[in-house]
Amino acid sequence: MQSRNLNIHYSSPTFVWENLKEIYSSMPNWIGYHNGFPYWFGSCDDEKYLTISVEPSGLQLLGNIENDEFEEWFVILKEKATKALGYEIGELEEGYQFKFYK
Repeated sequence: MQSRNLNIHYSSPTFVWENLKEIYSSMPNWIGYHNGFPYWFGSCDDEKYLTISVEPSGLQLLGNIENDEFEEWFVILKEKATKALGYEIGELEEGYQFKFYK
């Protein structure tokens, strides 16, 4: 099981969520939305899946995929989000801070 939190706060402005929707669909193995959550590889009903949810602790990635595959996918997501949102996207545990925080 893989789990990570990114420095994208739930109170971020609308443009952040609009950009993320575009990024989501451009990511490898995009499936679409299942019960309102974006999914890659499969849904939560499948053995192999990756999903994202918006939590008070930041944007949370949760999935059941191999470590190497997850890391490769995660790097692509952070690069695309950093470029689209205009600030460095990373894990809070690594010292990245929320840019938009109400």
